[in-house]
Amino acid sequence: MSIGIVSPQVMHFAEPLPLQGGAALADYSLTYETYGTLNADKSNAVLVCHALNASHHVAGVYADEPDNVGWWDNMVGPGKSLDTDKFFVIGVNNLGSCFGSTGPMHANPATGKPYGADFPVVTVEDWVNAQARLADRLGIAQFAAVMGGSLGGMQALAWSIMYPERLRHCLVIASTPKLSAQNIAFNDVARQAILTDPQYHGGDFYAHGVVPKNGLRVARMVGHITYLSDDDMAEKFGRDLRSGDYQFGYGIDFEIESYLRYQGDKFSTYFDANTYLLITKALDYFDPAREFGGDLVKALACTRAKFLLVSFTTDWRFSPERSREMVQALVANKRRVSYAEIDAPHGHDAFLLDDERYMKVVREYYASIWTELAQEGRA
Repeated sequence: MSIGIVSPQVMHFAEPLPLQGGAALADYSLTYETYGTLNADKSNAVLVCHALNASHHVAGVYADEPDNVGWWDNMVGPGKSLDTDKFFVIGVNNLGSCFGSTGPMHANPATGKPYGADFPVVTVEDWVNAQARLADRLGIAQFAAVMGGSLGGMQALAWSIMYPERLRHCLVIASTPKLSAQNIAFNDVARQAILTDPQYHGGDFYAHGVVPKNGLRVARMVGHITYLSDDDMAEKFGRDLRSGDYQFGYGIDFEIESYLRYQGDKFSTYFDANTYLLITKALDYFDPAREFGGDLVKALACTRAKFLLVSFTTDWRFSPERSREMVQALVANKRRVSYAEIDAPHGHDAFLLDDERYMKVVREYYASIWTELAQEGRA
């Protein structure tokens, strides 16, 4: 059952937000959505953190856009794994995004012109600090859970480190405590495609009335390859030819080429190039163990939450080994951890899909959180 029609909300903040890179962001706004009902003592709130090209629109549809379904609508809603008949769910659009919260396309108060490439570099930790401010405004002192997949999982993990007393449970899905060199390399190739597009204009393409579409197309094509498994691509496309034979040119011969170009073209119509640069750099910079000499056990020593981690066997972007690394570090700190490694064929994108075993794991974990609240008389 879908949650139905939802509406985004906007919260403005005048107080400057200090950023990890040394800059500060003043007069910014966060766009967010909520689903379900917040209980009397505000103990049933769950924060859902989004991945690279997603947003605050986690579930439901908009009245004027009935086809715009929330990116995790299969997970969040009445009777679903994250049941909005029980929990009050919040989705927040990250700063620097292009879906409502203050980002590069918005006016810089100091100049009156779009920030463009002058928008300060933001990190996962900066997003978490901004989310904490929004929670303060909503009067939520502690979340029942903070949850996210991929880049959202990094945010959930950061919450457990930065605000250990403000979440009871942490759900980290298809994620990693830091990017591998290979992942950083993929991100840089994607960024270079944008930066070298003549229509990028040093980030000031808004003033020129253009979009660096070719750079965005290539960036998305590179990224999309990493979201799928080899088996999944072979099953869907194999070496199928679009017209039945080789064309002996540099156009589209194979169905996989057609698919990637379609994804790239679509992406270039709605995503902001500066946002893509910002978010991929935030991915690169995330490494909570860095200040502990690379020791993840020490980095997670301050955590207090209970954890659920989920990985997928064919996810080579954020492989199960990275989730096991987090599990082992948490166990070393004597944290209560549940871990599921799902044998699914879909690669990294599996965290967005309807694998029955995956949905059951998450459903049962939230059922245990609800039981915990009920036993305390807070459900």
